Amino acid sequence: MRKIITLTIIFLSTFFGYAQTKELDSLFIQLAYQKQDTLKVETSLKLIKALYTIEDYDRALKYIIESEKLSMNLNYRRGIAEVAYFKALVYAKKDDYINAISGYTKSKTLFQKLNDTLGIAKVNNSIGLIEIKRGNYAKGLQYLLSAIEVLESQGLKNELRLAYSNLADAYYNIKAFDKAIAFNLKALQIQEQLNDNDGVNQSNGRLAELYSIKKEHRKAIEYYEKVLEGIDVNNDSIRGRVFPKLGGEYLKFNDYQNASKYLVQGLNLNRRSKDEPGLLIALNNLGDLNLQQNRLILAERQLLEAGTIAKNIDNKSELLRYYKLMKALDSTKRKFDRAFVWQREYYDLKNSLSKNDINLNDEAKAQAVLELDPNFDKEPTETTVSTDTLPTSNNNSNIDSKFKLIFYILLGALAIVSTFLILIYLKRNSNIRYTQELEEKNMKIELQNDGYIEQTKHLENVINVKDKLFSIVSHDLKDSLSSINGFIDLLKDGSLSREEFDNLIPELSENANNASLLLFNLLNWSKSQMHSLEAKPSLFDVQEVFEEKIKLVEQRMESKGIALVDHSLRDFAYADRSMVEIVIQNLLANALKFCSEGDTITVANHISNGSCIISVADTGVGISKHNIEKLFKNATFTTTGTNNEKGTGLGLSICKELVELNNGKIWVESTLNVGSTFYVQLPKSRPNGD
Repeated sequence: MRKIITLTIIFLSTFFGYAQTKELDSLFIQLAYQKQDTLKVETSLKLIKALYTIEDYDRALKYIIESEKLSMNLNYRRGIAEVAYFKALVYAKKDDYINAISGYTKSKTLFQKLNDTLGIAKVNNSIGLIEIKRGNYAKGLQYLLSAIEVLESQGLKNELRLAYSNLADAYYNIKAFDKAIAFNLKALQIQEQLNDNDGVNQSNGRLAELYSIKKEHRKAIEYYEKVLEGIDVNNDSIRGRVFPKLGGEYLKFNDYQNASKYLVQGLNLNRRSKDEPGLLIALNNLGDLNLQQNRLILAERQLLEAGTIAKNIDNKSELLRYYKLMKALDSTKRKFDRAFVWQREYYDLKNSLSKNDINLNDEAKAQAVLELDPNFDKEPTETTVSTDTLPTSNNNSNIDSKFKLIFYILLGALAIVSTFLILIYLKRNSNIRYTQELEEKNMKIELQNDGYIEQTKHLENVINVKDKLFSIVSHDLKDSLSSINGFIDLLKDGSLSREEFDNLIPELSENANNASLLLFNLLNWSKSQMHSLEAKPSLFDVQEVFEEKIKLVEQRMESKGIALVDHSLRDFAYADRSMVEIVIQNLLANALKFCSEGDTITVANHISNGSCIISVADTGVGISKHNIEKLFKNATFTTTGTNNEKGTGLGLSICKELVELNNGKIWVESTLNVGSTFYVQLPKSRPNGD
């Protein structure tokens, strides 16, 4: 079957080639025997058009020059216009844009004098094509729009096909995607009527990309599949470009089976053909697919290869996607220090691209008129003076003397006006200076008043915090101490059996620990409020601190049925050890407070950008976004634990102050009903300037 098709194509090519040769021979004969008149020009134009159609531009240019001379000798304006138009077409094909534009301008002027609207439209269409090819989309857009109406009324499908396609490209490049889709659809309709298979495939591909940009992924899939239907199954070049994009569209719907099928085929085709842009899209999409299906090792290998290619070919959009996927991959693997790096790279590149897009969009909006501007190519009229109306030399001398008199009068008037203006200016400056001085004084008074108001509000807040704080402290201490006193009274009375005594010991220990931690935090908080805390940094082993503090909470963890995972490493931080001990003790107490039986607490530390990062993670109840914002700001914000443990809200507020005293940072990541992770970043050496 394939052999039959091939033979048919060869036969048709030979037949049409023979038909074209026969037509050319006929025109050559006619031209040789015709008189030097307008009919010979018309025949020559037909011959030029035929040569242009078969892309024999050098011979076409030869007959253009001869026809131009004949038309000029006969003063045949239509012939001159048509010859100039074809001459410009040939120059455009040879990429000689200066001569092409010059020829189009000349032919357009002649067509305007002849009132030939079709000729004007053909010229405007050709100029529009040139401007779009050169990247002047706004200008080309106007020329094409001006030609469309006439071309449509004449039903010139070949010209319309090019005009519609180029209009679509122009609208695409100024990001008017709806217009681009509309003209691509019009171009597609004509291409189907003309059996232009290459044009149909090109328009289908453009429509697929446009619908993908507009996030209409179902339509994008539909048009990508039309491209595949319209090409030969052995056309690996187009299939290699389409498969990765089609697979990416299926991935948007989590259709992993179809996505995998097309992406793997696209990967193999582009590897064979060494097509790096297609290979890059396939690798990024496959990395995304494997990441979603938790195949992390394979995803990482594919994404790292994609990143290398994106940097080599400077594909910034795919490089941006690579950074985003790598951040998601390392976050899934809980490698947060690397995830931070990818996130920074992602936002740096995104901001850079956004600035470029803003500049391009501003320029496009400033230049591009999406609808036809009727005056887009009209030159401003200039008033000319006829030589017949110029005065004689005697009149010139009289006029010169009059002008001199008027000039001196105007000069004197100007001097008087200038003097008045200078006096007014000086007076105005004096008033402005006086007004500025008054404004400065008023501003100083307003700033002082604002300062007094701010101090008053601060004092009110401090008093409110103090009152609420002591209310909470007295209540919690009273509860804990009352429980301890009651236990002691029972011991005194001998009312407890040995078994009851053993059962009450954990509760007594819990109350004692709560009271101790409460007083411990209260003391440190009061010192920080009085600015009496001073850090005394030194190098110490973070792992040792973890070991000491874990021993303090081991018994409480066992009683609540909570598991501990210790991923701490031997590493050093440069900070006040006693303050870091307070921070870790508070974080462990908080994790224990909000965990239930079967939960896990994980402690760890690692190096990131020359700093030591400590983390305490739990699988407890988690924290809502609303409450996360209050954690380090409100000194009295607290919630009850899983066993109704109470607190003052002082712990995290103290932790923040102690960490910042040591040139560090503290933050939290949490998901409600999943768990929380508190991070503390500390320096590993003495900060500069200390």
